[in-house]
Amino acid sequence: MKYYIIAGEASGDLHASNLMKALLNEDVHADFRFWGGDLMQAVGGTLVKHYKERAFMGFIEVIMNLSAIFKDIALCKKDIQGFQPDVIIFIDNSGFNLRIAKWAKQAGFKTNYYISPQVWASRASRIQAIKRDIDAMYVILPFVEPFYNKHGYKVTFVGHPLIDAIANRTQVSVYKFRENNVLSDKPIIALLPGSRKQEIKNMLSVMLSLVDDFPKYQFVIAGAPSQDYSFYEPFIKTNNVKFISNKTYDLLSVSYAALVTSGTATLETALFKIPQVVCYKGSAISYQIAKRIVTLKFISLVNLIMDKEVVTELIQNDFNKKRLKKELEIILDEKERSKIFINYYELEKALGGKGASEKTAKLIYKSIKA
Repeated sequence: MKYYIIAGEASGDLHASNLMKALLNEDVHADFRFWGGDLMQAVGGTLVKHYKERAFMGFIEVIMNLSAIFKDIALCKKDIQGFQPDVIIFIDNSGFNLRIAKWAKQAGFKTNYYISPQVWASRASRIQAIKRDIDAMYVILPFVEPFYNKHGYKVTFVGHPLIDAIANRTQVSVYKFRENNVLSDKPIIALLPGSRKQEIKNMLSVMLSLVDDFPKYQFVIAGAPSQDYSFYEPFIKTNNVKFISNKTYDLLSVSYAALVTSGTATLETALFKIPQVVCYKGSAISYQIAKRIVTLKFISLVNLIMDKEVVTELIQNDFNKKRLKKELEIILDEKERSKIFINYYELEKALGGKGASEKTAKLIYKSIKA
């Protein structure tokens, strides 16, 4: 079968690559053509466009790049038409994917969505378009299935693919990891400032402002695969800061605490059982727009899934050196850490266990064989 897959950022690349591996178990001759990244390329198939080339964050940034986005949409439609896939699989990335889905459904292509757009957070009106344009939706968060059911659309909860991604990774030796990356014996505070340049600019300076206040710890920046060290280098002004690129899971596995930009990384950090402070700061205009359309109590996946504050969230003006220092001190305290660990174990149970990619692949393959 021919599979056309569209993912738009690092986390989508990860989940799509695992889905592709699972699809190959069902269909050994699977032919993949995709928009994604290095992990998808490593599985095999044809990369049309890398997510690095189209990573726009925030309302204003999207508006400023509308011309490039419309060119990509036109390119994608033309490429799908030429490939004639048996199924198009959309991975998150709703702004782009829902536009393609509307056209694809009208053009007669089978449309499957893995990892739902965040319609429960904002613009629930998009559900009508999803019901019209998407043949099957596979969701990875437990509260999303009843949300869609309430709106008259049947979806399938398959579990969260991060559980598999973390469980299947090769364990690293703490000693060797420290030695290979020239780290000291001090406990590690991991800094995860995001993957897009704009995110990193907004987050990293404030995170690094704490370094001199915690001399008993070493701070390690988790470099995103989409960015070179040269981009991070101007932010690093002290010897107690190290940089490790494209090894976020290995870094989290040996860390003591973490400062994490809101997104998939908050859930990854929780699944590694690392106490964290969740941080987010966007452009002032984008934040004001988001504040008016987002209807959630929380921004981190950890708190959303648990429906309570398990990890502290510092958003926009609350994300400053004074508050961040105070919250980091709290999660370094043993008593507080014990409470966080208990909540993390409950979180993992709620996510439904292993096998998300395999379940989804079986359902997709079955649907196109029918």
